[in-house]
Amino acid sequence: MLTGLYAALCALLILALSFRIVGLRRRLRVGIGDGGDAGLSRAIRAQANAIEYIPLALLMMFIAENNGACMVFMHACGATLLLARLLHAVGLSSSAGTSFGRFVGTLLTWIVLLVLVGRLLWDFAVAAHGCSGLVC
Repeated sequence: MLTGLYAALCALLILALSFRIVGLRRRLRVGIGDGGDAGLSRAIRAQANAIEYIPLALLMMFIAENNGACMVFMHACGATLLLARLLHAVGLSSSAGTSFGRFVGTLLTWIVLLVLVGRLLWDFAVAAHGCSGLVC
């Protein structure tokens, strides 16, 4: 259930990034590609990068939730993922080089993915050995 909340919020982020691309394409009169415009190129990458990471994180969140992860864990993962992707999008949209938003957004995204990987591997190990491990 909580995964659905974060899926909806991440979908709104992706839609906002998509609307930004459409607006730039209309203003620059570019139908395909970036037309050599650096701003449009960054906007395209910001959207694509979100699309590359968000589905995997949401899938792992869905599995963790179905495995019995508690609400605090789910909110921590979902809110951090959303914040990370927002920071990354803002950072990449403003600069093609290194920026605070890109760095922190990428770092937080990777942390969320690694935490979820750890949780899912733990859940598997507990289930495979029939022991009663941690629920949260």
